[in-house]
Amino acid sequence: MRVVRVTDIPEAEAFILHWGEMGTHWGVNRSVSQVHALLYLSDRPLHAEEICETLGLARSNVSTALKELQGYGIIRRQHVVGDRRDHFVADTDLWDMLMKISAERKKREIDPTIAVLGELAAQLEGRKDVPAHIRERIGNMHGFIARLTNWYDEVRRLPKSTLVTLMKLGGKVARLLPGKKSNP
Repeated sequence: MRVVRVTDIPEAEAFILHWGEMGTHWGVNRSVSQVHALLYLSDRPLHAEEICETLGLARSNVSTALKELQGYGIIRRQHVVGDRRDHFVADTDLWDMLMKISAERKKREIDPTIAVLGELAAQLEGRKDVPAHIRERIGNMHGFIARLTNWYDEVRRLPKSTLVTLMKLGGKVARLLPGKKSNP
């Protein structure tokens, strides 16, 4: 029986290429995104050489991609009996993947921004040599991102089933809020 590689399926190859392209829009290296897409679609663990061959990427690019994806927690190393090489598998639970990615992005991007904005707001407090609108806008930005982060942290603690239900409700959840009228 012939083994079908993921990239032998045109739609799968299109998915991998598109995921790589979208990754660049999300601030992720194209190779990292393509390796993730390949592992996500694979029904078995893949070793680095196989990933290189399948995607036509340099070994250094694949090594970097695997480290990055492990850092996000969306792929993991898996050993295969009889093979000394490291193999890798992707998390296929989309909700878990979303939560891991969002937590890592928050840690890498949002948390440092809140810290800097907090320091800037504190430095500007009471300064008369700085226009009030600058103090106010930096303070507002800090407060807004801090509130958004607190909301994210609270929502993240909800059970997965509750989050899925909220997502399915979409804008209808506003009907549950006091004083809100639903649009027909």
